[in-house]
Amino acid sequence: MIVPESFPSKLLEDAVQAIGSLPGVGRRSALRLALHLLRQPSENVHHFADSIIRMRDEARYCRECWMISDDDVCSICSDNSRDRKTICVVESVRDVMSIENTGQYHGVYHVLGGIISPIAGVGPSDITVAGLVERIRNMTAQADARPEETEVILALSGDVEGETTSFYIYRQIASFGVKVSSLARGLGFGDDLEYADELTLGRSIVNRQAFKP
Repeated sequence: MIVPESFPSKLLEDAVQAIGSLPGVGRRSALRLALHLLRQPSENVHHFADSIIRMRDEARYCRECWMISDDDVCSICSDNSRDRKTICVVESVRDVMSIENTGQYHGVYHVLGGIISPIAGVGPSDITVAGLVERIRNMTAQADARPEETEVILALSGDVEGETTSFYIYRQIASFGVKVSSLARGLGFGDDLEYADELTLGRSIVNRQAFKP
């Protein structure tokens, strides 16, 4: 039988419940963090809370790639030194950060915000595939466009959901005549990009290969 936690303060209890609602934070960890915050100077705690509130209220998604941004266009998409003809398609913002840390990629990104997973009830309309297709359509419709010079890198996990998503995207964009590639399989089956070491991930990008549906 689990005995309910007895709190000496309703304020402490509310704080523990709030912290414990975060993923991966258990009740004991939440209590430890709450007591830690209680011992900190007031200005530190207010800065901590204000940073989270500002992030939630002011952060937006880049209108071009769906990356988290402070402005309408993120710092990567607004960087004129990036290769705009190379688009790396990833599942999440964390994947962008992992790839950027390798220093081996200099194109732009497209963040799907998830992957197709029938079991989890996630379909193509729940992620930003349509935005990616429209983006490529606009690129290849320009008067001076050379579709064969545009490359779409499918940097998704190698598990069933990742492969399903890659195949779906390939079918949606194949008619535009762009080059479609995927990461070299230096990563294990089902590995998430955020957990791959920078060297392995960097080599997978450099040695990417043509996507084979």
